Amino acid sequence: MISIIYTLGIGLMGAISFLYLNLPLPWLLGPIIASLLAALAKIPLKSFTPLNNFMRTVLGVAVGASLTPSVVMSFQSMWPTLAMIPLFLIMIAACGVPYFQKVWGYDLATAYYSTMPGGLQDMLVFGEEAGANVRKLSLIHATRVLVIVLGLPFILREIWDVDLNSPPGLFANQIPIAEMIIMLICGLAGWKIAKWVGLFGASILGPLLLTAAVTLSGNLHFRPPAEAIWAAQFFIGITVGTKYTGITLQELKTDIIAGIGFCILLLLISFSFFEVITLFHLAPSMETLLAFTPGGQAELAVLALIVGADMAFVIAHHILRIFLVILGAPIAIKILKQREP
Repeated sequence: MISIIYTLGIGLMGAISFLYLNLPLPWLLGPIIASLLAALAKIPLKSFTPLNNFMRTVLGVAVGASLTPSVVMSFQSMWPTLAMIPLFLIMIAACGVPYFQKVWGYDLATAYYSTMPGGLQDMLVFGEEAGANVRKLSLIHATRVLVIVLGLPFILREIWDVDLNSPPGLFANQIPIAEMIIMLICGLAGWKIAKWVGLFGASILGPLLLTAAVTLSGNLHFRPPAEAIWAAQFFIGITVGTKYTGITLQELKTDIIAGIGFCILLLLISFSFFEVITLFHLAPSMETLLAFTPGGQAELAVLALIVGADMAFVIAHHILRIFLVILGAPIAIKILKQREP
């Protein structure tokens, strides 16, 4: 419990520092940086998983509430870019697996599950079953999310001049109580139902699907208040930073540097798809960047919400990416176990 209190305090100091310095995304980037520095300083950190999962439901509700009938009607126009997601993953695997094997000496299982940009928890579970090094997987995926989440806001601000410090929606006192109650029910019920049926990413996708159904039926007209989105950013930021707890100097020299190098490869691949899509005018440029940047699903949802991007477009591509990665993970386990004892 003491570690959780320390962690919350450190995250809050990071957010306040970013607010004081007028830096972008203070409630997301501030806790990430503060938690990372504390972890490197060997301060014991621990996130509170139930509360973190609850905050992810806020993002699911926010995305689901954005799926209005007019937005859903636009889905058919996404097929050219959605069809690119499998090729996107093949290119990542073709570059990432040899990179981790030949440059850093990872075994095949660890190289594969370090490469595939799925959810962190999912990759750890599948990787462990395949005999991969779970600690390395955790550090690589945490670094992937960290680098992308830290770098992307500055890119968005420089290229599109978006305001990253404006409130991400209406405040709580501007939203009817009845709508707040509906959103709370959608969040909790959607999460529990999705968990019961075994849906991947249940804490986000369950609330997203249930809220979308309620929104499309005309019974919900608002998104979660700005305060709830800020709170979600705060706890997501802490979660990313705490992944580095207990890191050693050797891990810093190898796994973290390996992760940063992999991020450069990922960004080059993402940029190549971005160039093709924008060259042929297949989708808006900002939405394309957000959709083809393989960060964490929750973190990219936060960024898309704040910059006012087309939520349906961005989330559809990330859901398909994660779905394909998870769908292929059990198949990869069988192949890897045949190739390596």
